Amino acid sequence: MALRPNRPQSRADQLAERKAAEDNALLREVDDAVRQDQMKSAAKRFGIPVLAAVVAGLVGFGGYLLWHENSESSRETASEDLVRAIDTLGAGHNDAADKALAKVAQDASPGAEAAAQLLRAGIALEQGRKDEAVKLFNAVAGNSSVPAPYRDLATIRAVSANFDAMKPEDVIARLKPLAEPGDPWFGSAGELVGAAYLKQGKADLAGPLFASIAKDKDVPETLRSRARQMAGLLGVDAITDADTLVQQAAAAAANGAADAPAGAPSAQ
Repeated sequence: MALRPNRPQSRADQLAERKAAEDNALLREVDDAVRQDQMKSAAKRFGIPVLAAVVAGLVGFGGYLLWHENSESSRETASEDLVRAIDTLGAGHNDAADKALAKVAQDASPGAEAAAQLLRAGIALEQGRKDEAVKLFNAVAGNSSVPAPYRDLATIRAVSANFDAMKPEDVIARLKPLAEPGDPWFGSAGELVGAAYLKQGKADLAGPLFASIAKDKDVPETLRSRARQMAGLLGVDAITDADTLVQQAAAAAANGAADAPAGAPSAQ
């Protein structure tokens, strides 16, 4: 049977394929960002998180977004400027990168502007300029011309960066719509909402929410593990596969014993 010759993709097909790749990349970035989040003194403070935006993660995020809406030459130019700014950031020249990103944000399309602002916010957080970072995150979150997934991510970043300074009811009001099972942001938003419930003394709401996060297989395992611990501290059973957990614990104990120095006393 004769094979059909390969036909070159149309511009519309190329853009559609790129859009699908960007969506997948965005979800991977969220997973990576969640894995970098930490809960400070979880047991002592019932899991009130201190979630830091890590520039390295945002560099990857910006890289995936830089081609968004680049069908016009002016947008392609802005994307190229964004690439150079990311390269500068990757080389550790944060101040120079920040200036370059500020210029990109002024002249770019909404998608490239959002990527530049998120990167600038990450730089500000790393340099201890929390108020400026929160302002930049909120600017993206409040920009109606930016696609909803970017606004949602910016909202979570803004709240996580400013969690300790916010009233718990404000945290809940901003993140509750995202803290629903099935939402792509359920794990990270739900963790913050659960911590806000605990600030309010509402363990009866926090416990089931942490348990729901722990049982959601679409949530990254590190976040599920934290949520499982929090649910247990609050007296809510969040274990769905006890046998697997027992096997994991036994394997960890065996690895610890194998790594112990020769002659060390064994537990009796």
